[in-house]
Amino acid sequence: MFTEKTKLGEVYDIKRGQEILAKFAVPCVTCPMARMELDLLNLGQIAEMYDIDLVGLLKELNELKKKK
Repeated sequence: MFTEKTKLGEVYDIKRGQEILAKFAVPCVTCPMARMELDLLNLGQIAEMYDIDLVGLLKELNELKKKK
């Protein structure tokens, strides 16, 4: 289950994870620096930094994970 504590790298590891991040306009998808911070940044931090709908993001990520 994805939570606000989930590291960005875990989302990158699932199929369509980056697609969902892009849908929510998470700039980390296109940021070269994010690649170096995959194991440091968590979804809660990213949502707070960029004013992203964390509840909606987590809902979609968890729905995707259920389909696997």
